Amino acid sequence: MKRRNLLKTLGVLGVGHALLPGLHANLAFAETPAEVRDVLVVVFLRGGADGLGLVAPYAEGALYYDRRPSQAVPEPGRKGGGLDLDGRFALHPALAPLHELYREGTLAIVHAAGSPHDTRSHFDAQQYMEFGTPGRKDTRSGWLARHLALTARRNRSPFRAVGFGDVLPDSLLGPVTPLALRSIADFHLQGRDGEWPRMQRALARLYAHQRRLGPVAQNVWRALERMRRIAREPGDRGGYPATPFGEGLAQVARLVRAEVGLEVATLDLGGWDTHEEQGLRDGGFAATAAELAQGLAAFWSGLGRAAARVSVVVMSEFGRRVEENASRGTDHGHGGVMWLLGAGVRGGRVYGRWPGLAQEALADGDLAVTTDFRDVLAELVRKRLGNPQVDQVFPRYSPRELEIIEGRKA
Repeated sequence: MKRRNLLKTLGVLGVGHALLPGLHANLAFAETPAEVRDVLVVVFLRGGADGLGLVAPYAEGALYYDRRPSQAVPEPGRKGGGLDLDGRFALHPALAPLHELYREGTLAIVHAAGSPHDTRSHFDAQQYMEFGTPGRKDTRSGWLARHLALTARRNRSPFRAVGFGDVLPDSLLGPVTPLALRSIADFHLQGRDGEWPRMQRALARLYAHQRRLGPVAQNVWRALERMRRIAREPGDRGGYPATPFGEGLAQVARLVRAEVGLEVATLDLGGWDTHEEQGLRDGGFAATAAELAQGLAAFWSGLGRAAARVSVVVMSEFGRRVEENASRGTDHGHGGVMWLLGAGVRGGRVYGRWPGLAQEALADGDLAVTTDFRDVLAELVRKRLGNPQVDQVFPRYSPRELEIIEGRKA
């Protein structure tokens, strides 16, 4: 049996479906073992997260508090007050686990960041950011997919890009087929231990005439054995929220530690479209913020030594309006907040040119965008993922150097 027929044969045996139930991914198994590379984890806050609630500009005084009588974070030192960052901004108190990472220099914040396009449509704004081409509806691939295509030869692991969730995000749409998973258990032969010996026998029969398994089969065997092992480990749920977001982060941490060639992982956290009864201080918004902080802190702790090669970026399609509405909520806005956590991050600082909340500084009543999201992502792509071709990852755009990220050490 020729090596190129390996996957076809596994499909006939039913192994392909057992590995990826309900999915039709093309797994391009490499002939060399998966490389251990830096990993980028992209967290998208779906719904338009209120950056002025997550990172409150308390130094703006009445320009902030008078416009938000019920949906503002109290000043540091007051009851329920924010966690001071630099004398100008404060984290929402539910983000306390991230405050520790900020103080350690592991977390950086970019305020007044986002897309330069002024759409207030969730669909359009998310698509523009995930495609990396604001205002263009003719784009057919995501910014992560373009990066993966440009660097495909250096890492051909089938686990190179993984989107956790039922649907792949637009950022991964393109010529390189990623995996969409709900759980690593999808790779555990649907939990049927009897399938593993069956697969081993199938591989052995393919190479019965040789003294050892061919390189493709060896890599399939090694990768699946690693995945099988970590799928059977006791759940490393220390500190993770008991939610799909928390579970996804726990699975990403396992993939990183298993060294199966993961380069990119994407996760979503919804619940940020807060038009009514936002609950910034003690309601729904506060609970979602706590889930975000708890999950990221547990993820970072769970990586162990592997944290030295992992970077995380958190983004949302837009922020919310400066003034709260009559329903004690906030409507679609413009400028928001981005977060950078991990390897190479020059943390402990709030980056970006703060435009202020004076009426003349606002963009149609919203916080203005002074840092293009592509500037942040391009720096990660170039300095952490080692891809200098940012002009092709973000076509028709020349990223500005922010100096938030340090390059990888040789």
